[in-house]
Amino acid sequence: VQLVESGGGLVQPGGSLRLSCAASGFTFSRYAMSWYRQAPGKERELVAGITSTGGSRNYADSVKGRFTISRDNAKNTVYLQMNSPKPEDTAVYYCYVPRFASWGQGTQVTVSS
Repeated sequence: VQLVESGGGLVQPGGSLRLSCAASGFTFSRYAMSWYRQAPGKERELVAGITSTGGSRNYADSVKGRFTISRDNAKNTVYLQMNSPKPEDTAVYYCYVPRFASWGQGTQVTVSS
């Protein structure tokens, strides 16, 4: 199982950013996927999850209405669209496949003016 995140960087508050996670080594379309994040000095926390077909999604209360998780099973990729980010969204964002308990290497997102 391999998960490779991309798309992180510096974004201004109120801007937008899209994270991508390219998956390989398993049948991507069969499994739910998640995004987690970890800020300095804090525990890793669930940001959003999506079922194998994309028919159901769940979000942390702190990002509801601002972030959107989606997936493209033809491209073996899961996305996290971050709209109107806030400085408190600054963290390393990780892709995760629960079935195999596997993590990507993470991508840094910094929200600052």
